[in-house]
Amino acid sequence: MKSAHHILITCEHGGNLVPPAYRGLFARYQTLLLTHQAFDAGALTLAKDLAARLNATLFYSKTTRLLVDLNRSLGHPQLLSAITRKLSPAARHKLIALHYRPYRAAIESHVAEMISRRERVIHFASHSFSPELNGRVREADIGLLYDPAREGEAALAQALKTAIESLEPSLKVRRNVPYKGTSDGLTAALRRVHPEESYLGIELEVNQKHVLVKNRHWPRLRSAVIKAVVSTLADFSHTRPRAEGD
Repeated sequence: MKSAHHILITCEHGGNLVPPAYRGLFARYQTLLLTHQAFDAGALTLAKDLAARLNATLFYSKTTRLLVDLNRSLGHPQLLSAITRKLSPAARHKLIALHYRPYRAAIESHVAEMISRRERVIHFASHSFSPELNGRVREADIGLLYDPAREGEAALAQALKTAIESLEPSLKVRRNVPYKGTSDGLTAALRRVHPEESYLGIELEVNQKHVLVKNRHWPRLRSAVIKAVVSTLADFSHTRPRAEGD
């Protein structure tokens, strides 16, 4: 195990901005840019609050994922949206070179540098999910995504679940819900490069029903997550893995 922990916060879908060179391409899609298809509402706010509280390194993007999805691997069918897939091969190559590779390379380089200093990277990727999908209401308030084969990630996710529910018993915290923690994404890509002795990655998924209403619950939820992360990291130790799901 590494001699110290380095906390990394990222937010891949922090906004719905369209770079000037592509505004013409998106002129017909202004309404779509306001939806979950374009960005993760609330994710950047949580990421910034968490990074400030932990004095952690923060990487984020405010460019819409409808341009290119920074949480997808090269070659993934959802890397580009239906809008940008219509570009010529040369234009798609340029888009990826300018708006995808620099973000991913900066994070990969940072993680590698911290590990070279004998620090174990603990990475929290901040995301949010829509309250309903294909007519099905999603009951979870918070999802913690991780690889259950990595006992450090399983232990960290379980400890976070317990801590959040202790602070806010009304919240439904689920592991590997609403997505599998092993699905394609930035954390999965970093796991392929670094063993768990060097890297642990957890995706924090918040139900947007808490973000999109104007009441005090969203600040309260953020406060609970942040307090839970702080207390969990203070007490965190390498324990036996837990089973996936609840």
